[in-house]
Amino acid sequence: MNEVVCQAGVGLLMDYTDRVLPGDVRATLETHVAGCPKCAAFVASYLATPRIVREATAPAMPETLQSALLARLRQERSH
Repeated sequence: MNEVVCQAGVGLLMDYTDRVLPGDVRATLETHVAGCPKCAAFVASYLATPRIVREATAPAMPETLQSALLARLRQERSH
């Protein structure tokens, strides 16, 4: 498949990952992605984006709070 198909596949990506594409369209796209390293890398990065954003924006618990919380939980568990 050529670049036009690659570009068209980008437009279908959200429906593809939400699993709402018709079966024949999904199969065609999967066949293309399996044989196109550029599209395979794009799909992999698209699928990884939510995890990357969650990890990058996750608030860090201060060490002192984490230690105090763990101590409290251990104390509660022992009672």
